[in-house]
Amino acid sequence: VAGWIDLCLVHRLALTLLEYGVGEQSGFIVVTGEVGSGKTTLVRRLLGIVGDDVNVGLITNTHESFGELMRWVMLAYGIEQRSEDRVECYRAFVDFLVDQYSNNKRTVLIVDEAQNLSSEALEELRMLSNVNADRYFLLQLILIGQPELRDKLRSPALRQFVQRISIHYHLDALTLEDTVGYIRHRLAVVGGDPELIDDLACVAVHHYTFGVPRLINVLCDLALVYAYAEDKARVDTDLVLDVVAARQGTGLEVFRPDPPNVSRREIKAQLSEVLSGESEPTRLVSGAAS
Repeated sequence: VAGWIDLCLVHRLALTLLEYGVGEQSGFIVVTGEVGSGKTTLVRRLLGIVGDDVNVGLITNTHESFGELMRWVMLAYGIEQRSEDRVECYRAFVDFLVDQYSNNKRTVLIVDEAQNLSSEALEELRMLSNVNADRYFLLQLILIGQPELRDKLRSPALRQFVQRISIHYHLDALTLEDTVGYIRHRLAVVGGDPELIDDLACVAVHHYTFGVPRLINVLCDLALVYAYAEDKARVDTDLVLDVVAARQGTGLEVFRPDPPNVSRREIKAQLSEVLSGESEPTRLVSGAAS
């Protein structure tokens, strides 16, 4: 369902910047966003639209015990590692970059979950990208990560790395309008009725999921299961509230909690005010008791 990116302004702009950065061979590109904000989906969409003249390597399994970076880079491009010596590995990678350039191909390395990389690994990536021909760098770097990546890049030790960043974009949560469009799009893609989840229920989904796509998926999927179990033709607000209530107090809460002493009737009344435009989504559920 990657087509939903075209419907959401935040993600559409992020994709446009990625396309521009790759097309213009600009410096480093950094895209950050909260967990579940659609970063990986964005990467997959980019991989589907880059031309044959772009050779993309993708590293997705970064973690604290990531190990030697050069080996993962070579694995990302399918380069045979004939030696354990780091200098020989580096030389083989440079030869690969030069060969790609001589065949009019550009080389792009995408590192997902880049917040897990150490400062030393990030600096090693910068050094790898220093290989150039004429005025062109032979390796372009795209880092995708959670907000912690921005914090890490603020380190004085990485100031040279930061100077090479030409594009940085942070994926904010979906707006109410985008959330509704996203839900409708997903329902249509699977052949369902786009109105299967009614408007007020969509407002509730946006509120309880903070506009995070992954949480929207979870809440909507469970609400559809509840509707099926109760033999209901549509998902209404009560079903969404039932799903949220079932997760509260379990220690596994992922949805926005309701303030204490707020009745369901009041919550639904405030949701209706948002739907009618009488209230802003950010002011929903003030906490006043019914």
